[in-house]
Amino acid sequence: MSDEDRPEPSPAAAPRLTKGGEERRRFLRTVAVGTGVVCATLAGLAQHRLAHAAPFLRPPGAIDEEAFLAACIKCGQCVQVCPIQAIELADLAAGLSNGTPYIAARDQACDFSCDATQCILACPTGALSHEIDKKEQVKMGVAALARPDACLARKGQGWKGPARGPGFDGVLRWAEIDRWKAQPIAGHPYDLDICDLCVTTCPIDGAIALEPLNPADPADRRRTPVVKAACVGCGVCEMMCPVDPVAIAVTPTPVGREPERKRS
Repeated sequence: MSDEDRPEPSPAAAPRLTKGGEERRRFLRTVAVGTGVVCATLAGLAQHRLAHAAPFLRPPGAIDEEAFLAACIKCGQCVQVCPIQAIELADLAAGLSNGTPYIAARDQACDFSCDATQCILACPTGALSHEIDKKEQVKMGVAALARPDACLARKGQGWKGPARGPGFDGVLRWAEIDRWKAQPIAGHPYDLDICDLCVTTCPIDGAIALEPLNPADPADRRRTPVVKAACVGCGVCEMMCPVDPVAIAVTPTPVGREPERKRS
């Protein structure tokens, strides 16, 4: 018989999975998916733990960070009601904080135009504590001189023009201009003999003061900002500091943010 006359071999039938084999495949798929979820969660937790070295500046009324992350449902209501659009939502790079609200104070600080009530009242879960009655109870963070050598007041220097230049698009409430509506910072020029913007624009009474750098010499023009216990970490001083990189900045507080009566 020639090669041409030989019948072609029939293809081998695909092996049929037994019931036990199919169950094993399902089990292995489940294990693989579960392992992936666990690894992603652990990676997120590790990322969150590392983020405590530089935590987010949360909106007014935010409870302690761990409880905040558990309570926040990432609804964005606080973003929607903020009258100065100071609140943003974190992106995927933030790990477990993805979708949660924060404030980038250098770009737009919380100036308490709404007296710290709008975002708190809008929060449906208590992630922003409903026990906050006034802005002085807020504990977002603490301001401090990040670059003392850059501070104009410490150099005995003044400032002329808008605090952040004509191109800055941030806003601030000046009560003497409008009690409720914040005004463009770029449209509010200054002519200061000694720069005191961090003091005069602070929305919390007694939170920061400008004191002599050398009290023993009355002729010394130099002054230094001194942050007091009343500071709530709103970030207005950071936003209004005219030097870049900024001389004064807020360090966010991840714990101890809740009202005293709630923590007691």
